[in-house]
Amino acid sequence: MNKEQAKKRIGELRNKTEYYAQKYYDEDKPEISDFEYDMLMVELRNLEKEYPEFINKESLTQKVGGHVSEKFEKVTHEVPLQSLQDIFSLDEIDEFDNRIKKSAEENGIKEVKYVVETKIDGLSAALEYKNGKFVRGATRGNGLVGEDVTQNLKTVKTIPIEINDKIDITVRGEVFISKEDFEKMNQERLENEEELFANARNAAAGSLRQLDSKITASRPLDIYIFNVQKIDGKEFDSHFEELEYLDNLGFNVNPVRIPCDNLKEVKETIEKIGEMRETLTFGIDGAVIKVDNLKFREILGTTAKTPRWAIAYKYPPEQKETKLKDIVCQVGRTGVITPMAILEPVKVAGSTISKTTLHNEDFIKEKELKIGDTVVIQKAGDVIPEIVKVLKEKRTGEEKDFEMPRICPVCGAEAIREEGEAAIRCTGIECPAKLFRNLVHFVSREAMNIDGLGENIIQQLLDRELISNISDIYELKFEDIASLKKNGKKFAQNLVDSINASKQNDLYRLITALGIRHVGGKASKLLAKKYRTIDNIANASLEELSEINDIGEVMANSIREFFMQEQTKDLIEKLKKAGVNTISLEEESTDNRFEGKTFVLTGSLEKYTRKEAEDIIEKLGGKTSGSVSKKTDYVLAGEEAGSKLTKAQSLGITIISEEEFEKMSQ
Repeated sequence: MNKEQAKKRIGELRNKTEYYAQKYYDEDKPEISDFEYDMLMVELRNLEKEYPEFINKESLTQKVGGHVSEKFEKVTHEVPLQSLQDIFSLDEIDEFDNRIKKSAEENGIKEVKYVVETKIDGLSAALEYKNGKFVRGATRGNGLVGEDVTQNLKTVKTIPIEINDKIDITVRGEVFISKEDFEKMNQERLENEEELFANARNAAAGSLRQLDSKITASRPLDIYIFNVQKIDGKEFDSHFEELEYLDNLGFNVNPVRIPCDNLKEVKETIEKIGEMRETLTFGIDGAVIKVDNLKFREILGTTAKTPRWAIAYKYPPEQKETKLKDIVCQVGRTGVITPMAILEPVKVAGSTISKTTLHNEDFIKEKELKIGDTVVIQKAGDVIPEIVKVLKEKRTGEEKDFEMPRICPVCGAEAIREEGEAAIRCTGIECPAKLFRNLVHFVSREAMNIDGLGENIIQQLLDRELISNISDIYELKFEDIASLKKNGKKFAQNLVDSINASKQNDLYRLITALGIRHVGGKASKLLAKKYRTIDNIANASLEELSEINDIGEVMANSIREFFMQEQTKDLIEKLKKAGVNTISLEEESTDNRFEGKTFVLTGSLEKYTRKEAEDIIEKLGGKTSGSVSKKTDYVLAGEEAGSKLTKAQSLGITIISEEEFEKMSQ
């Protein structure tokens, strides 16, 4: 590689590492594995070493990777929270030891001892105590300035609010989520079809950096303290002594801290940690080697980014070969069909792996997976098993292609993949896999508004097999409901009354309750107003639906496909038999004075609620929008109208008061 090629490659690597660091540190959404990122950094560091004229302070080899979010108050760290130099071979440990011993000899220091600790895979934080009481906590941020997350850190049960000595001290620790808790969190997210956390580190970071501390409190965060940043009135000779003192103060100190008298013991300890890595309850991404003598540390000093007295040895991810025996599909609560790999059981990083998610159709095609393939698997972040690659050279010709189903494996309804989406979904409204979610939506306030029929009651009804279909709600008996609660007669009567009242709801509520994909409250009102009955909507052609303002092709397709399903027809017939209204109750209006007009409401209205004003606009043929644009015709502005009013004024849009609106609509 010549000088120009090196310059170009350094630029590419800086852009890549900056982008991936932002995804990892700032957004808590990594796009590549830690190992892949580390290898990019190694290449960049080596090129900069070979061509030092291209080094600049903006390179991630020269600064800490994180940034400070504007969402939080800033905290300037009195002592910088630096990162560590990563190494990947035992030879590099030798180089580190040689450098340390050379400096010790030059400074008359007779012996060098080390402390080896686990490098916990989490988010670094500084905890500040005044007179023994916790007063402030901050993230590392860019090392010099962090984010004030005091209230969130107070929810972490292993952080003492008061320590066992009335001193002023700032300590540094790593906030993390244990392996077991992380697996539970992701299992719950998988069941609820929420996006999985990529790894425990990012789950911990995202949890700690929530604006609402109640969300943080609901997450199983833990912390291990590993350093004294600053202390008033006390001095220590060794780092290990410091850690023992922190333990006595009541801090949750890193449990794996092993003093080593020489390089041989350091290497043996690193090997030992590597072997016990699988059995640790918390995730690690390496072992940290630190000079124990604190006065010697001061002599060694630091660079702008890293201390010269410590390094981090990174273990490679453990990979194993196994057979992809089969691919089966699971249907989640929202109807998403997820392919799962059934593997020949193999032990990876301490646990036996026999299956793993294949995410979606695109993932299978990207990896070129076939049933019967020999594949390489590893645990992402030492927790989530994933297929890394296919060993095509081991194919025998007996491998089989896999196609995602276009029929739901649970209920037999059509399964579709919409344009622009990776997921394939079941369209059946009576699908047992989707039943809980469909019921919760059907009874919700914006839909059929059945008060008292919350998630907990729905789950009990399902568990007792009192309902197995949406229409079964209308067949519930008083005594069945009363049996759900102790002294449940009053509750049962109220719920029966609410169920019966919902039968008289307007048609638009029923359309909303059916949960047609892409069809919300406004579209439901449009459909009810135009077609007047559920049967008319069911019989409407695709062309006719597409021509309705604000429906469009995607929504029209979704409506048509929904009403063509046998399960939909079956449910509607059952609801009719149960006495549920399927006709629009709103008087057919011939007054369409607002037809083609778009209103935006802003500020506090005195004469109307926001919904009342929207209903008037829609009744007279108009529509409302949540944002101001050039297509807006009127902005109805109440008291304390804000940015929407300002934008409307800048665009020259007509602004009306409540009095003017009243005159226009009478």
